[in-house]
Amino acid sequence: MAKKQKTEKVEVPVVETPVVETPKPKKVEPKKPSWEIKDRMYYLKGDKKPLSYMLRSSNIYWFDEEKGYERELKYCQNQRTPFVDEMKGDQRLEHIIFRNGALFVEKEKTVLQKLLDIHPHKEKIYYEYNPIEEAAGDIEILELEADAIVIAREIDIDLAEAIMRVEKGSEVSKMSSKELKRDLLVFARNNPALFLELAADDNVQLRNFGIKAVELGIIQLSSDQRNFLWGSNGRKIMTVPFDEHPYTALAHWFKTDEGMEIYANIEKRLNN
Repeated sequence: MAKKQKTEKVEVPVVETPVVETPKPKKVEPKKPSWEIKDRMYYLKGDKKPLSYMLRSSNIYWFDEEKGYERELKYCQNQRTPFVDEMKGDQRLEHIIFRNGALFVEKEKTVLQKLLDIHPHKEKIYYEYNPIEEAAGDIEILELEADAIVIAREIDIDLAEAIMRVEKGSEVSKMSSKELKRDLLVFARNNPALFLELAADDNVQLRNFGIKAVELGIIQLSSDQRNFLWGSNGRKIMTVPFDEHPYTALAHWFKTDEGMEIYANIEKRLNN
Protein backbone atom coordinates (compact mmCIF):
# COMPACT_ATOMS: atom_id res chain seq x y z
CA MET A 1 0.00 0.00 0.00
CA ALA A 2 1.48 3.31 -1.05
CA LYS A 3 2.30 5.88 1.61
CA LYS A 4 0.36 9.12 1.58
CA GLN A 5 2.50 12.14 0.93
CA LYS A 6 2.32 14.90 3.46
CA THR A 7 1.03 18.12 2.02
CA GLU A 8 2.70 21.18 3.40
CA LYS A 9 0.67 24.30 3.92
CA VAL A 10 2.14 27.27 2.17
CA GLU A 11 1.33 30.57 3.82
CA VAL A 12 0.57 33.28 1.31
CA PRO A 13 1.60 36.76 2.62
CA VAL A 14 -1.24 39.20 2.85
CA VAL A 15 -0.43 42.46 1.13
CA GLU A 16 -2.28 45.40 2.62
CA THR A 17 -3.47 47.91 0.08
CA PRO A 18 -2.66 51.43 1.33
CA VAL A 19 -5.65 53.67 1.71
CA VAL A 20 -5.15 56.81 -0.30
CA GLU A 21 -7.04 59.73 1.13
CA THR A 22 -8.53 62.08 -1.40
CA PRO A 23 -7.17 65.57 -0.63
CA LYS A 24 -9.81 68.02 0.35
CA PRO A 25 -10.09 70.93 -2.04
CA LYS A 26 -8.61 74.12 -0.60
CA LYS A 27 -11.05 76.84 0.12
CA VAL A 28 -10.43 79.63 -2.31
CA GLU A 29 -11.02 83.01 -0.78
CA PRO A 30 -12.68 85.41 -3.18
CA LYS A 31 -10.34 88.15 -4.26
CA LYS A 32 -11.19 91.53 -2.90
CA PRO A 33 -11.70 94.15 -5.58
CA SER A 34 -8.65 96.38 -5.99
CA TRP A 35 -10.84 99.48 -6.21
CA GLU A 36 -13.46 100.21 -3.58
CA ILE A 37 -16.70 101.40 -5.13
CA LYS A 38 -17.84 104.39 -3.08
CA ASP A 39 -18.55 108.10 -3.24
CA ARG A 40 -15.44 110.22 -2.79
CA MET A 41 -14.81 113.82 -1.74
CA TYR A 42 -11.85 115.95 -2.77
CA TYR A 43 -10.69 119.32 -1.43
CA LEU A 44 -8.23 121.94 -2.64
CA LYS A 45 -5.25 122.36 -0.31
CA GLY A 46 -4.60 125.61 1.53
CA ASP A 47 -6.90 128.26 2.93
CA LYS A 48 -8.09 129.70 -0.39
CA LYS A 49 -11.43 128.36 -1.63
CA PRO A 50 -12.13 129.86 -5.10
CA LEU A 51 -15.65 129.81 -6.50
CA SER A 52 -14.38 127.51 -9.25
CA TYR A 53 -11.04 125.89 -10.00
CA MET A 54 -10.42 123.82 -13.14
CA LEU A 55 -7.99 120.94 -12.74
CA ARG A 56 -6.08 119.85 -15.81
CA SER A 57 -7.87 116.88 -17.43
CA SER A 58 -5.61 116.25 -20.44
CA ASN A 59 -1.94 116.39 -21.47
CA ILE A 60 -0.97 114.80 -18.14
CA TYR A 61 1.29 111.80 -17.62
CA TRP A 62 1.72 109.11 -14.99
CA PHE A 63 4.70 106.78 -14.69
CA ASP A 64 3.56 103.14 -14.71
CA GLU A 65 6.14 101.16 -12.71
CA GLU A 66 4.85 97.80 -13.98
CA LYS A 67 5.13 98.80 -17.64
CA GLY A 68 8.20 100.95 -17.10
CA TYR A 69 7.14 104.07 -18.97
CA GLU A 70 4.95 107.17 -18.72
CA ARG A 71 1.34 106.83 -19.77
CA GLU A 72 -0.84 109.68 -20.94
CA LEU A 73 -3.96 110.41 -18.89
CA LYS A 74 -7.16 112.08 -20.03
CA TYR A 75 -10.65 112.36 -18.61
CA CYS A 76 -13.19 111.57 -21.31
CA GLN A 77 -16.86 111.19 -20.52
CA ASN A 78 -17.39 108.44 -23.12
CA GLN A 79 -14.40 106.24 -22.14
CA ARG A 80 -14.03 103.48 -19.53
CA THR A 81 -10.43 104.23 -18.69
CA PRO A 82 -8.30 107.30 -17.93
CA PHE A 83 -5.37 105.83 -19.95
CA VAL A 84 -5.20 107.15 -23.50
CA ASP A 85 -3.48 103.97 -24.78
CA GLU A 86 -6.52 101.92 -23.68
CA MET A 87 -9.19 104.21 -25.14
CA LYS A 88 -11.32 103.22 -28.09
CA GLY A 89 -13.16 105.43 -30.54
CA ASP A 90 -13.84 109.12 -30.12
CA GLN A 91 -12.53 110.92 -27.05
CA ARG A 92 -14.92 113.51 -25.63
CA LEU A 93 -12.86 115.54 -23.19
CA GLU A 94 -14.59 116.47 -19.90
CA HIS A 95 -13.63 119.27 -17.47
CA ILE A 96 -12.73 118.63 -13.80
CA ILE A 97 -14.01 121.58 -11.75
CA PHE A 98 -13.78 122.22 -8.00
CA ARG A 99 -16.61 124.39 -6.67
CA ASN A 100 -15.86 126.47 -3.55
CA GLY A 101 -12.73 124.38 -3.05
CA ALA A 102 -14.51 121.00 -3.14
CA LEU A 103 -15.32 118.28 -5.65
CA PHE A 104 -17.80 115.45 -4.98
CA VAL A 105 -17.48 112.41 -7.27
CA GLU A 106 -20.23 109.79 -7.19
CA LYS A 107 -19.33 106.10 -6.97
CA GLU A 108 -20.59 105.58 -10.53
CA LYS A 109 -17.80 107.82 -11.89
CA THR A 110 -14.96 105.38 -11.21
CA VAL A 111 -12.95 106.58 -14.22
CA LEU A 112 -12.76 110.11 -12.80
CA GLN A 113 -11.97 108.75 -9.32
CA LYS A 114 -9.13 106.60 -10.67
CA LEU A 115 -7.76 109.54 -12.62
CA LEU A 116 -7.84 111.74 -9.51
CA ASP A 117 -6.08 108.98 -7.56
CA ILE A 118 -2.99 109.05 -9.79
CA HIS A 119 -3.17 112.65 -11.03
CA PRO A 120 0.25 114.37 -10.61
CA HIS A 121 -1.43 117.27 -8.75
CA LYS A 122 -2.83 115.05 -6.00
CA GLU A 123 -1.45 116.05 -2.57
CA LYS A 124 -0.01 119.17 -4.22
CA ILE A 125 -3.12 121.06 -5.30
CA TYR A 126 -5.86 118.83 -3.86
CA TYR A 127 -6.35 115.80 -1.59
CA GLU A 128 -8.94 113.10 -1.08
CA TYR A 129 -10.91 113.33 2.14
CA ASN A 130 -10.38 110.26 4.32
CA PRO A 131 -12.53 110.24 7.49
CA ILE A 132 -10.36 107.57 9.18
CA GLU A 133 -7.14 109.50 8.63
CA GLU A 134 -8.95 112.70 9.63
CA ALA A 135 -10.06 111.10 12.91
CA ALA A 136 -6.54 109.78 13.60
CA GLY A 137 -5.11 113.26 13.01
CA ASP A 138 -7.73 114.83 15.28
CA ILE A 139 -6.92 112.35 18.07
CA GLU A 140 -3.21 113.13 17.79
CA ILE A 141 -3.87 116.87 17.99
CA LEU A 142 -6.27 116.51 20.94
CA GLU A 143 -3.79 114.34 22.85
CA LEU A 144 -1.05 116.89 22.16
CA GLU A 145 -3.30 119.69 23.44
CA ALA A 146 -4.13 117.67 26.58
CA ASP A 147 -0.43 117.04 27.32
CA ALA A 148 0.41 120.71 26.78
CA ILE A 149 -2.38 121.97 29.06
CA VAL A 150 -1.42 119.53 31.86
CA ILE A 151 2.19 120.75 31.75
CA ALA A 152 1.07 124.39 31.53
CA ARG A 153 -1.03 123.98 34.69
CA GLU A 154 1.93 122.65 36.69
CA ILE A 155 4.65 124.90 35.30
CA ASP A 156 6.43 127.35 37.62
CA ILE A 157 6.08 131.07 37.10
CA ASP A 158 9.69 131.64 35.95
CA LEU A 159 9.42 129.12 33.13
CA ALA A 160 5.96 130.45 32.26
CA GLU A 161 7.46 133.93 31.91
CA ALA A 162 10.31 132.57 29.77
CA ILE A 163 7.93 130.77 27.40
CA MET A 164 5.53 133.70 27.08
CA ARG A 165 8.40 136.09 26.44
CA VAL A 166 9.07 134.15 23.23
CA GLU A 167 5.42 134.75 22.26
CA LYS A 168 4.83 138.30 23.58
CA GLY A 169 8.28 139.84 24.02
CA SER A 170 8.85 142.60 26.59
CA GLU A 171 5.09 142.88 27.20
CA VAL A 172 5.49 139.96 29.63
CA SER A 173 7.29 142.19 32.16
CA LYS A 174 4.08 144.22 32.70
CA MET A 175 1.78 141.21 33.17
CA SER A 176 0.50 139.95 36.52
CA SER A 177 0.97 136.30 37.46
CA LYS A 178 -2.73 135.61 36.78
CA GLU A 179 -2.53 137.19 33.32
CA LEU A 180 0.64 135.25 32.62
CA LYS A 181 -0.94 131.95 33.67
CA ARG A 182 -4.06 132.60 31.60
CA ASP A 183 -2.09 133.45 28.47
CA LEU A 184 0.15 130.46 28.99
CA LEU A 185 -2.84 128.07 29.07
CA VAL A 186 -4.29 129.68 25.94
CA PHE A 187 -0.91 129.41 24.21
CA ALA A 188 -0.60 125.73 25.23
CA ARG A 189 -4.08 125.00 23.82
CA ASN A 190 -3.61 126.88 20.55
CA ASN A 191 0.02 125.92 19.84
CA PRO A 192 0.63 122.66 21.77
CA ALA A 193 3.60 121.47 19.69
CA LEU A 194 5.48 124.78 20.02
CA PHE A 195 4.60 125.07 23.71
CA LEU A 196 5.97 121.58 24.49
CA GLU A 197 9.11 122.33 22.50
CA LEU A 198 9.73 125.55 24.42
CA ALA A 199 8.93 123.93 27.78
CA ALA A 200 11.62 121.29 27.15
CA ASP A 201 14.24 123.80 25.95
CA ASP A 202 16.48 124.96 28.78
CA ASN A 203 17.85 127.74 26.55
CA VAL A 204 14.44 129.44 26.77
CA GLN A 205 14.92 130.05 30.49
CA LEU A 206 18.49 131.22 30.01
CA ARG A 207 17.39 133.65 27.27
CA ASN A 208 14.68 135.00 29.58
CA PHE A 209 17.23 135.34 32.38
CA GLY A 210 19.49 137.42 30.12
CA ILE A 211 16.61 139.61 28.90
CA LYS A 212 15.49 140.34 32.48
CA ALA A 213 19.07 141.25 33.43
CA VAL A 214 19.20 143.73 30.53
CA GLU A 215 15.74 145.18 31.35
CA LEU A 216 16.85 145.79 34.95
CA GLY A 217 20.15 147.38 33.81
CA ILE A 218 22.37 144.75 35.43
CA ILE A 219 23.96 144.10 32.06
CA GLN A 220 23.77 145.99 28.76
CA LEU A 221 23.67 145.01 25.10
CA SER A 222 25.78 147.36 22.98
CA SER A 223 24.05 149.41 20.29
CA ASP A 224 25.61 147.31 17.53
CA GLN A 225 24.37 144.17 19.37
CA ARG A 226 27.87 142.71 19.28
CA ASN A 227 28.79 142.83 22.99
CA PHE A 228 27.24 142.34 26.43
CA LEU A 229 28.59 144.74 29.08
CA TRP A 230 28.21 145.27 32.82
CA GLY A 231 25.64 147.98 33.41
CA SER A 232 27.60 149.49 36.29
CA ASN A 233 30.96 150.11 34.60
CA GLY A 234 30.56 149.18 30.91
CA ARG A 235 33.14 146.39 31.15
CA LYS A 236 32.71 143.78 28.43
CA ILE A 237 31.28 140.42 29.52
CA MET A 238 31.16 138.56 26.20
CA THR A 239 31.23 139.09 22.43
CA VAL A 240 28.30 137.85 20.34
CA PRO A 241 29.45 135.51 17.53
CA PHE A 242 28.80 136.75 14.01
CA ASP A 243 25.32 135.94 12.57
CA GLU A 244 23.96 134.68 15.93
CA HIS A 245 21.06 136.15 17.91
CA PRO A 246 22.47 138.05 20.94
CA TYR A 247 20.27 136.41 23.58
CA THR A 248 20.66 132.95 22.06
CA ALA A 249 24.44 133.42 22.16
CA LEU A 250 24.21 134.65 25.76
CA ALA A 251 22.13 131.59 26.75
CA HIS A 252 24.75 129.26 25.25
CA TRP A 253 27.56 131.23 26.91
CA PHE A 254 25.93 130.91 30.35
CA LYS A 255 26.63 127.16 30.10
CA THR A 256 30.40 127.64 29.85
CA ASP A 257 32.66 127.76 32.92
CA GLU A 258 33.15 131.53 32.64
CA GLY A 259 29.49 132.09 31.87
CA MET A 260 28.33 130.10 34.92
CA GLU A 261 30.27 132.44 37.20
CA ILE A 262 28.69 135.51 35.57
CA TYR A 263 25.26 133.84 35.74
CA ALA A 264 25.66 133.30 39.49
CA ASN A 265 26.74 136.94 39.92
CA ILE A 266 23.72 138.24 37.97
CA GLU A 267 21.37 135.90 39.86
CA LYS A 268 22.47 137.39 43.18
CA ARG A 269 21.79 140.89 41.92
CA LEU A 270 18.36 139.88 40.55
CA ASN A 271 17.39 138.44 43.93
CA ASN A 272 18.53 141.48 45.90
